Amino acid sequence: MNEAKEMVLNAAIDEFGKKGLKFTMDDIAKNLSMSKKTLYRIFDTKETMLLALADYCFADIKRSEKAIVDDDSLDIVTKIEKIMVVLPERYQNIGLSNLYQLKDKYPNIYSRVASYLSTDWDATIALIEQGMAEGKIRPISIPILQAMVENTIQSFMQEDVLVENGITYETAMQEMITIIMQGIKAN
Repeated sequence: MNEAKEMVLNAAIDEFGKKGLKFTMDDIAKNLSMSKKTLYRIFDTKETMLLALADYCFADIKRSEKAIVDDDSLDIVTKIEKIMVVLPERYQNIGLSNLYQLKDKYPNIYSRVASYLSTDWDATIALIEQGMAEGKIRPISIPILQAMVENTIQSFMQEDVLVENGITYETAMQEMITIIMQGIKAN
């Protein structure tokens, strides 16, 4: 990816944090002190830019996943908890609970994001299998767990349940993993 595209995508992340999906290409141009004409030479539409942004963000997530897997200071259970809700630091607190707006406004982007959520579970599955082999987690059906996680995240993306309840995406993901790892039974 060239430097200009990366600058635009980073500005888009900033603007999303401020305005959600309501940010405009004009907002990005102002953020970068760039003319809109120059911006439109880099990305011809907001949708094209958002598609590139989805790819860019998921590449960051994959790098963060690898860092978790490679971190020898973490025990297997912590690695599983972290990898299932991985979100790079720069995406924290930028209003991801508004992702549900993608479905109606940008269905192509919504489909791309949904596709990312249901693919490339290899690192997570390997950690879960290791945890089961080591006796650190009980034997589970990995396809059931995967369906639970994917469908929960898709629900967050399809409905405004998080916004209506004043719950951030990050808090929702942490609650999901806590419920999965600890259940709902009181100690």
